[in-house]
Amino acid sequence: MGSHIYSKQNVSASYLTNKYWVIVIALFCSVLWGSAFPVLKVSYLELGIQPDDRSAIIVFAGVRFFLASMIIFSITVLGFRQSPKVRGRVLPQLLLLGILQISLQYFFFYNGLAHTSGMKAAILSSASTFFVVVLAHFAYANDRLDYRKVIGLIAGFAGIIFINSGEDFSLEFSWLGEGFMILSGLVSALGTILAKRISQEVHPFVLTAWQMLLGSLLLIMAGLPGLRPHTLNVTHTALILLVYSAFLSATAFSLWYAILKYNKAGEISVYKFMTPVSGSILSALLIPKEHLSANMFVALLLVALGIIVVNHQGKSRKTTP
Repeated sequence: MGSHIYSKQNVSASYLTNKYWVIVIALFCSVLWGSAFPVLKVSYLELGIQPDDRSAIIVFAGVRFFLASMIIFSITVLGFRQSPKVRGRVLPQLLLLGILQISLQYFFFYNGLAHTSGMKAAILSSASTFFVVVLAHFAYANDRLDYRKVIGLIAGFAGIIFINSGEDFSLEFSWLGEGFMILSGLVSALGTILAKRISQEVHPFVLTAWQMLLGSLLLIMAGLPGLRPHTLNVTHTALILLVYSAFLSATAFSLWYAILKYNKAGEISVYKFMTPVSGSILSALLIPKEHLSANMFVALLLVALGIIVVNHQGKSRKTTP
């Protein structure tokens, strides 16, 4: 039995350290996260959530991640036959991770998204990539900043700026909108560094499920006291969007933590530049008054260039966690 589990772990590790599989998984996660921007904007409209109704926004976020945690627990136990139990000494770390990656990140994210455009939110969310790369430089001796990584970051960020450089470009800034999106990126980066450490001793799916469960309960408890009766207009479309948003979170976080366990945080985080690009494109396709532009495709090329440069950096040496 033990050798069977060990064999399965070796097979999983071989996929999660394979350069091409890492690229596919990282891009898939980034596009899933990108789809959250338009889906949440449409969800707010469908549920009748007003931009200034923080309680409703927080409760909606909490319910989304609670459902996501239940999905992951079910898959972990029934699909992978993996025990969801963790050691008592790890629980405080998981609680801190839940606070950072779920409670705080999405408190800032949901409220910021409600006070800015889907495109601008997608652009500002890219700040998390910079924060991760800088924090990884100080946290890990084998994940230092160098000229290739800097070039990759510049190319990626140039692509993100390109998306918003059209006729709707604006330097307007508010803490409730743009400020909250930047803070969301900062706490997300801190959570990424912590998650990499915890994933060395906790299965990535178990880690994700506990993080989401603990973080979602905190969000729900924070939002319920201020929730007004009949605030949320639950429709069939709203339920479908809620289930999809829970699914995308469960899938993206689980797979991301899996590759994060075996790869360098500062290198794979560059793939997250694809999140705001896909988010902007999908926002233009799904949200009224937001449109596709040539800038988006130029941005896509720049982001791809940044990813290639950073990926080439790790090509000549063995991948290490």
